Amino acid sequence: MPSLVISVRLHDGRYHGVGDWPPCPARLFQALVAGVGLQGPLQERHRHALEWLEGLPAPVIAAPRAWQSRRSFRMYVPNNDSDAIGGDPARMSLIRTATKAVRPWFFDAAVPFLYAWQFPRGPEEEHATTICCLAERLYQLGRGWDMAWAWGEVMDEAEMEGLLSRYPGEVFRPSEGTSPTVLAAPCAGSLESLERRFHAFHRRFAYRKAEKGIEVTLRQPPRPRFQPVRYEAPPHRELFELRDAADRNRLCAWPLERIATLAVEARDAAVRKLRDAMSQRKADVDRVLIGRRPDGSNEYPPEKRVRILPLPSIGHPHADHEIRRILVETPAGCLLAPEDVRWAFSGLSVAEPGGAVAILVRSSNDSSLKYFGIGGKQAYRLWRSVTPAALPRASRGGKTRAEPTTAEARRERLESLAEAVLHALRHAGHRVPVEWIRIQREPFASHSRLSSDFAEHSRFHADELWHVEICFREPVQGPIVLGNGRFLGLGLMVPVAQTPEVHVFQITGGLSADAPTEMVSESLRRAVMALAGEEYRNGLPSYFSGHEPDGSPARNPGKPHLAFCMDPGRARLLVLAPSLLERRRPTPEEKKHLEVLDRKIRELTEIRAGKAGRLSVSPARIFASSDPLFRHSAEWCSATPYLVTRHYRCGDAGEAIRRDVQGQIRAHGLPEASIEVEEFWS
Repeated sequence: MPSLVISVRLHDGRYHGVGDWPPCPARLFQALVAGVGLQGPLQERHRHALEWLEGLPAPVIAAPRAWQSRRSFRMYVPNNDSDAIGGDPARMSLIRTATKAVRPWFFDAAVPFLYAWQFPRGPEEEHATTICCLAERLYQLGRGWDMAWAWGEVMDEAEMEGLLSRYPGEVFRPSEGTSPTVLAAPCAGSLESLERRFHAFHRRFAYRKAEKGIEVTLRQPPRPRFQPVRYEAPPHRELFELRDAADRNRLCAWPLERIATLAVEARDAAVRKLRDAMSQRKADVDRVLIGRRPDGSNEYPPEKRVRILPLPSIGHPHADHEIRRILVETPAGCLLAPEDVRWAFSGLSVAEPGGAVAILVRSSNDSSLKYFGIGGKQAYRLWRSVTPAALPRASRGGKTRAEPTTAEARRERLESLAEAVLHALRHAGHRVPVEWIRIQREPFASHSRLSSDFAEHSRFHADELWHVEICFREPVQGPIVLGNGRFLGLGLMVPVAQTPEVHVFQITGGLSADAPTEMVSESLRRAVMALAGEEYRNGLPSYFSGHEPDGSPARNPGKPHLAFCMDPGRARLLVLAPSLLERRRPTPEEKKHLEVLDRKIRELTEIRAGKAGRLSVSPARIFASSDPLFRHSAEWCSATPYLVTRHYRCGDAGEAIRRDVQGQIRAHGLPEASIEVEEFWS
């Protein structure tokens, strides 16, 4: 697929635009329109070309390495009120107004910005050539004093990717994830909105006679139409395999608990190799690989460092979790080119604990990365550590803190550790809110290791190492590496694919004292149906409603549906899947419905339950081993009134209820039980 690449150079190596970095595609589109508009109304071929450009998907953006000024400044301009000073230019300083604070970006003026659009071949391909001609008329990008010039080229996909791979800066690509970088891009109607704004700008002042003279009314011109697009600058990744130096066809296995040792040995070997080959750039090598500045301080930004991730062998229940591969990530905008980093690690030798020598060889198969949530488009909410995260100690003075002996002390310690996990997420660049966190010493996988096993082979004390489980509110893509040892392979997390069969909400407010449980449950059902209905435009399946399309109850056993109930003793609401109640695996169709439920039910924050109240709810977590509704027990008591399914004619209401309950027990495959009816009413 061919690509249209527009290169832009700013004359002074400064960019004064406010609110976006890199300069968004919408600014470039406006600059193209402004450049061709200097000659008057747009020609038809220019209009068609710009309309074709606005219809293309958002472009890839390449921007030079830049830094923002620490200080801001303001410009002072006349406020269009010269009548207040009688039109005297000498008194213009009296009506000057300060503009918004500006913090310019500085970069190498010799490195151009690149904007690359991909387009299909066809009869409209000639519009790309027209856009290249329009690019030569561009004269500024950003503020009016950001003078620039541009040129356009049409190249094939391989040539465009080669240009981006050699680019000495950051490459931003459109993303569907949760990247915080959101840039405005042209879309259908952008050109028309710019023309409408241009004409409205000339009519922004309305004049009419008033008692004391002329009254002036300012009408703001309409805003241009652009679409927000999320951009991310993914790192360059290279996967290496640990091969036996004596037999290159055999993979070497490195012990999991010595993961930090492997990362340090590989890093130091790469540093020595690069220092010998790039003696004039030793400072850059130390910054990028060790994080050390020329003055010896460790204050180099972590997000610009090369990250070395030894990867355990996972993906199968019987996988041994030994290390056979190393992933090297070079961040976008790194001081060293990805080709230099790849060369530095290729062919390195590291000594195994048993004395054998392993060679790092580039891998031709990166399918193992999917087990760490890397490379694919799928995102996950639940993540578990496969190597423990190094969290700050809770005690002062660097001394080991004794294990808490009381429940209150243990709670306080876990709360401080959970807060440390949140700080670790922020330091690692993850901004998605967290639903809950679980912290423990024991590993989550059977073949992993205790957190204390990693202390002997790392610079961290056993009191600092913890296995962590995190559930995000929104799906997140990998890799996720947390803690102070994230550049040594510690804190590496793996995603857990899950389709929850139970959703629990805590009622945090608004519940009436005498609220009927059945009314609250029915309100919960209506709320879930309304949310799910946004996904099913052709009719809500009976899985959510419990009714057939004609409105009759769904009594067919082949069409199970969700259950909605209230736990009045704990002020909770529960949505239960039929597969959970029937103690079976969900069918493929039910899994699709559960995925929709999991995605939409997170939007539930409020339930209007009539006279039961206007309920504020928040997600809660179920611990099956300790929760009274889910744990094992030989005795069970109803928490909400039981409604009989069949009225037995036996002359005794209590006996009829007992028979009905026995029938339900058998229908659900539960063991026989003795039943006691404490109270009943009709």
